[in-house]
Amino acid sequence: MNTKSSSWLFIAASSGLLAVILGAFGAHSLSSLLPANELIMAKQWWTTATFYHFVHTLLLLLISHFMNLWHSKWLSRAAVALLVGIFIFSGSLYLMALVGLTWLGAITPIGGLLLILGWLFLMLASRDAATASGGVAETRSDINE
Repeated sequence: MNTKSSSWLFIAASSGLLAVILGAFGAHSLSSLLPANELIMAKQWWTTATFYHFVHTLLLLLISHFMNLWHSKWLSRAAVALLVGIFIFSGSLYLMALVGLTWLGAITPIGGLLLILGWLFLMLASRDAATASGGVAETRSDINE
């Protein structure tokens, strides 16, 4: 495992750990912190934040694995975009739910855009993977046998 891959594996594992902790907090403790009239919206924000946090953490984990298979500047760019996207998108929703700073909803879409860019960068990295493996349409002689 190369250094870059192991670093991103550590980051993905840390993000996953945080997602589990925050998910459990939202499920078990959020309702004791907020008044009933704020709880419904706060739980929706928390659920959305946790879902996107988990999904994109799993993608970071996958990208850390891909970094062992082929070299691509787009993999690194995808990982950075996803990490910052998780922080801004999910982070702003977590804060909105906890402290009610609804103006943070104005920056949430910036995080969403970064998550989208992460997926786009991964698509661009796939071109490098195809080049590294000798082409997208490799044939196997044993398929028709």
